[in-house]
Amino acid sequence: MSAFRKAVQGESFAISAELTVRRDSTASDILRQADLLGGHVDALQVTDNPYAWVQMSALSAAAILSNHGVDTVPILSCRDRNRRALHSDLLGLQAVGVSSLMLMRGHRVPKNHSVPASTVFDITGRELISLAASLENDFFIGTGARVFRPGPRWQAESLTERASAGAQFAQTQLCFNLDILRRYMKRFVAAKLHEKYSMVVCLSPLPSTKTARWVKENMGDSRIPAAVFERLENASDPQREGINLCADLMQEMSGIPGIAGVNLMTMGDPEAILAAIKASGLRK
Repeated sequence: MSAFRKAVQGESFAISAELTVRRDSTASDILRQADLLGGHVDALQVTDNPYAWVQMSALSAAAILSNHGVDTVPILSCRDRNRRALHSDLLGLQAVGVSSLMLMRGHRVPKNHSVPASTVFDITGRELISLAASLENDFFIGTGARVFRPGPRWQAESLTERASAGAQFAQTQLCFNLDILRRYMKRFVAAKLHEKYSMVVCLSPLPSTKTARWVKENMGDSRIPAAVFERLENASDPQREGINLCADLMQEMSGIPGIAGVNLMTMGDPEAILAAIKASGLRK
């Protein structure tokens, strides 16, 4: 069993971190982050051209990390590749030893994006999950979950369908709002979804109010309450405050029933992710 799967399905609170990958990233960049973070997380996640910007492929980064002995969770979306290309990537990830995946439908390429490209969506997210589940290597498959204020009759039909297709863990959008998260998780448990899914919540050490505003504007489903902006604005050292805020929320989330762990999304500084993990006290 992979370190990531063992952590999120076990009793301990799992921590994964998103790799910082840019257009000009090299194998040395990937390995430096692996050495920096690898001993403090259960896995490193690799994004799939986020915000429709071109970067090193998740398959290539995953191969580098796997050869370095780091458990890796690559993300694949349906936006940029058709069924054959996605099937090919799944076989490639299987060949390099990847055992955990995040599979997403993805967002459309924004209008007037500076990198012109068509949106593909040849298959749905659920079909991609089914495709991965049909392969022989028993991938541990993740899917996206959106934290919101569900009503008392919410039964999460979409999540239930994706669980039936083969998804085993769910990962939320960026969520700093504990009030909404607690309400969501209460309904999540009441609907017995915790029996189908291990839930991972996304956080990030926001370095400034400017970054928080960018996230709010460009990641429309993120949950960042006014208190977060106030805390960053009033801090003498906003970067340090963002790290402490992330650590505080990690501690709080570790006690919420149904949450198996957190994934720390990058804002470009892997050192800040490491600092948040250390400040949280969740890793000795």
